[in-house]
Amino acid sequence: MLYDKRNTDLSTVSAIILAGGRGTRISEYTKIIPKPMIKINGKPIITYIINHYAKFGVKNFYITLGYKGFVIKNYFKKYKKKFNQLKINLIETGNSTMTGGRLLRLKSIMKESNFFLTYGDGVSNVNLKKLFKLHKSKNKIATLTAVRPPARFGSIKLSGNNVKYFKEKSNLDEGWINGGFFVLNKKIFKYLKNDKTYLEREPFEKLVKSKNLVAFKHNDFWQCMDTIRDKEILEEKIKKYKF
Repeated sequence: MLYDKRNTDLSTVSAIILAGGRGTRISEYTKIIPKPMIKINGKPIITYIINHYAKFGVKNFYITLGYKGFVIKNYFKKYKKKFNQLKINLIETGNSTMTGGRLLRLKSIMKESNFFLTYGDGVSNVNLKKLFKLHKSKNKIATLTAVRPPARFGSIKLSGNNVKYFKEKSNLDEGWINGGFFVLNKKIFKYLKNDKTYLEREPFEKLVKSKNLVAFKHNDFWQCMDTIRDKEILEEKIKKYKF
């Protein structure tokens, strides 16, 4: 199939990065800085996310601030020359606002029919053009990126003390999980009530019931950062994939 620039040009598509949460499970760092500013191999994790979108042509970003948002503000003020080809909009969305509530705060700003949304603590090499193209072709309200979770344990079956079955851990046994990297239609705002709305709960549950949520399957590099161990794994993967 020939590359159709009209359908896959992302230069006019904005990306929202949720960056206001407290990150309590990695409090060793977040008691000082917000989670998106935790450094992975010397650079804040949020910069890997921005650079990945930029690589696919995205130029306009909205970063939703909350907990210790001033740290993110100071960073982009200090290093603005690194991002001078991009427009970085820093939007205060409240310290205790939930994911859906942070998105709702941008309702009056977002004029595009479709836009990207992702979390500020997950990195992936997902093909954003293919993701956006799938979203447009399905004509639904939301598309999420489905990824395989890292397998934690091998699998065995026992008969008494005898091992009847053994299989080394494989992420193929774990099913699919929400990896972030969404594409949303502006109709999503009808499903968001207030600051306490979790995007991943009632709004997405309603979308599932109305068959308005679809998945883009991604089998390659993806890693979130919820814990110190996740951070260590992410650092190794960043090196491996030369991200």
